[in-house]
Amino acid sequence: MAQLYYGFNFLWMFSKNRRNPLPAEPDPRELDFVAEEGFNFVRIPTDYTFWTKDFDYLHPDENILAYIDRYIDACNSRGLHASLNLHRAPGYCINRPELEKHNLWTDDEAAEGFIFLWQLFAERYKHIPSSKLSFDLVNEPCNRPPTHPCTRDDHEKRIRQTIAAIREVDPTRQLVIDGFDGGGSALPELADPALDVIHSGRGYEPFNITHYKAEWVNNADKMEMPDWPLRLPDGRVKNIDSLREYYKPWKAVEARGVKVHIGEFGVYNKISNRTALAWLKDLIQVFRENRWGYSLWNFRGSFGVAEHGRPDTVWENYKGFRVDREMLEILKSGMISE
Repeated sequence: MAQLYYGFNFLWMFSKNRRNPLPAEPDPRELDFVAEEGFNFVRIPTDYTFWTKDFDYLHPDENILAYIDRYIDACNSRGLHASLNLHRAPGYCINRPELEKHNLWTDDEAAEGFIFLWQLFAERYKHIPSSKLSFDLVNEPCNRPPTHPCTRDDHEKRIRQTIAAIREVDPTRQLVIDGFDGGGSALPELADPALDVIHSGRGYEPFNITHYKAEWVNNADKMEMPDWPLRLPDGRVKNIDSLREYYKPWKAVEARGVKVHIGEFGVYNKISNRTALAWLKDLIQVFRENRWGYSLWNFRGSFGVAEHGRPDTVWENYKGFRVDREMLEILKSGMISE
């Protein structure tokens, strides 16, 4: 990922449940839209339970892995870089970690399964250059007691171990590591240029703007309707300057010789679109100032540029989708050609 990458998360294999017992196939119209509008990046968060039964990490279902083959091909055939991510990994997921039998950060069984999968992908996709495919090792690591405690030392050890294992199979594969504390905290302990990894941050600040009334967030139903700039009860104001301050640790990591990319950002659809776009415009301006690429969560849906459903939106029927044109133009305004 030497160049700057801009795009979207696509949730084809994001979460296995009763409604999604099988992964989805890519919608070619969506990917055509992304490519035609000048974006060049697709992040693919996956759930390993789609291809695994009963925590048997070492015998994946080939029929399900073939979906991933098709995802990568669908992206690459349109000139889009694909970034393959384990959103739910053996022994860890930021969402409902208690569903896991093991702890990725402390249990050998989970570590073996995690490393096995990444070495499998490294061998499987060795023929695809890093300009077309990267591996984003695990989504949003954090300490999740009581079920999945994890120290930063635990995390660093596992990430270094996994990087070394992948490089044994494919020394040139571009790798991505997400920030700690759910992706938001920079990782100076892994800001080692010799590791040659991209550091992936998040754009969910302030959280009561981005996740207002989000049903999966504890006490979100008690949040007060926010505005932007955001005035806090203690009199402080959050605005573009506070966003610049928030990303200073990531600038410090970058100054040590590593690259930064924002793997996820977005705002849920319960606030007014006026507020959402005011915040987004400032966020994208900060990303542009820092010369960072980014990928929105997601393309079509409650955070997306198409059919997000926020009130007071002016919609445009465009290329077969109900698109928030103003949002689309803000997203494109941060893109720098290199």
